[in-house]
Amino acid sequence: MRIAVCAKQVPDPDIPPSQFKLDSSGLAVEPPRNATPVVNGFDLNAIEAAVRIKESLAGDAEITIFSSGHAFELAVMKKTLATGADNLVLVDDPETANLDAAGTARVLAAAVEKHGPFDLVICGRQASDWDQAHVPLFIAESLGLPCVTVARNIITDSETATVERVLTDGYQEVKVTLPALITVSNELGEPRYPALKGIMAANRKQPVKHTIAELALTAADLAPKLELLGLEIPKRSGKAEFIDGEDDAEKGHNLALRLRQERLI
Repeated sequence: MRIAVCAKQVPDPDIPPSQFKLDSSGLAVEPPRNATPVVNGFDLNAIEAAVRIKESLAGDAEITIFSSGHAFELAVMKKTLATGADNLVLVDDPETANLDAAGTARVLAAAVEKHGPFDLVICGRQASDWDQAHVPLFIAESLGLPCVTVARNIITDSETATVERVLTDGYQEVKVTLPALITVSNELGEPRYPALKGIMAANRKQPVKHTIAELALTAADLAPKLELLGLEIPKRSGKAEFIDGEDDAEKGHNLALRLRQERLI
């Protein structure tokens, strides 16, 4: 079985909020200084799902990671190899900064097609930087694949995949014919940590790199479907009001009156 997994390099979501800044245009986020990016957490869940499938097939599967972006941290992206993937394909191009979700999906779909065919494409349910969950759906549309979302478990055979989809009050079991695209949620469980053997093997491997031009995509293929008008960092403000009184009992009484005045009690 050949499995493709899409993974994104994102800013570390655990950085202090003070490091989150917009550029002068107000339309893009500046890369945080002195903060190493990470692989999107949901994508690590997707890789874990792929590795579990490979283990269930006694190793008779090949996992290829696909990522689109620019200025990749190879040590970060090679973590995907260290946890059990076999190959890493990077579409490394400055033009990726100008793409919306539809354009990014078209690039990833073209890369998957170039290295395909694949029996299964797995993605994280969404990325931690934009949280839109658009890209996997666009990839499925571009590749003409059925799509099953928010999986917590995947069981495959040579022709089908049985997926447990996360619901608010349980799960739904869906069977889909392969090839197909499945998005994976964190309910799958914690992704494994790279073992020393995997880290050493990953260090010896080099990614395959492509530019957008090498994928034979036209400007029309990558035309944005979404117009970004602006970004804003949420502003927080607060004030404190001190309640006076002759003693603690009167202060408590005055506080209760003030809270009732504000209709808080």
